[in-house]
Amino acid sequence: MHRYALAYLVVAVALAFFLFPIVWMFGMAVKQPAEYFSTPPVWLPRAPDLSHFRQLVLNRSINSLVNSLVIAGGATLLALLVGCPAAYSMARFNTGGRNFAFWVLSQRMLPPIAIVFPVFLLFRIIGWVDTYQGLTLLYAAFNAPYVIWMMRGYFRDIPVEVEESALVDGASTLRVFWSISLPLAAAGLIATGVFTFIFSWNEFLFAVVLTRARVVTVPVAMSGYFGSQSTFWGEAGALSLLASAPVFVLSLLVQRYLTRGLTLGAVK
Repeated sequence: MHRYALAYLVVAVALAFFLFPIVWMFGMAVKQPAEYFSTPPVWLPRAPDLSHFRQLVLNRSINSLVNSLVIAGGATLLALLVGCPAAYSMARFNTGGRNFAFWVLSQRMLPPIAIVFPVFLLFRIIGWVDTYQGLTLLYAAFNAPYVIWMMRGYFRDIPVEVEESALVDGASTLRVFWSISLPLAAAGLIATGVFTFIFSWNEFLFAVVLTRARVVTVPVAMSGYFGSQSTFWGEAGALSLLASAPVFVLSLLVQRYLTRGLTLGAVK
């Protein structure tokens, strides 16, 4: 009994530790300005105020949520569409040789600051600055190496005998990939997609350089509330709270598959 009590205590402390930033963000979003720096701190607002959320709508910062959803969602789908066939080819046919997969992954390690300005010049020439297609394609290209590396491992964990049986029965390589390998790696596909979405959702450097006003994303809109002269804590807390919601909802919806995908092949 004492063992379970200790376990529950540890879980409660860990839960309080990880939930504290969310509780604090919510408090900042509904506090009065005079309560931000009160001593002692005001944990529960005396008169919750929703004006900060209304201000997000008035200054159109709420549009950044839509922009981030469109760009991050499109980049994730495009990266998976390109990365999954490439990963399958490397896993089953050793495309590019033994070290090609690591070379692909090394492209993900490239510092964004090293390429952001050449990309800006290119996008300015072709008219893609402050456009959905510009950021979507850039995020997809930047995250494709991660997708390829992860999915290559998941495809390699699938017994090759299953695919060989389908080939003997007359299925084409494309049919085997689409109807057998991809469904068997669905848990890994979902886990990879979730992390790719989060990477795209949180990206700041490319977005701040390549956007102006039309397709501003959440991280860029958030930075606008912190200045050298003043900081809009209420609006920043409200936007942070809203920006966290899609990631939490997505993680809860795919929680079962996310756990399976992260542990797939661990025993082997």
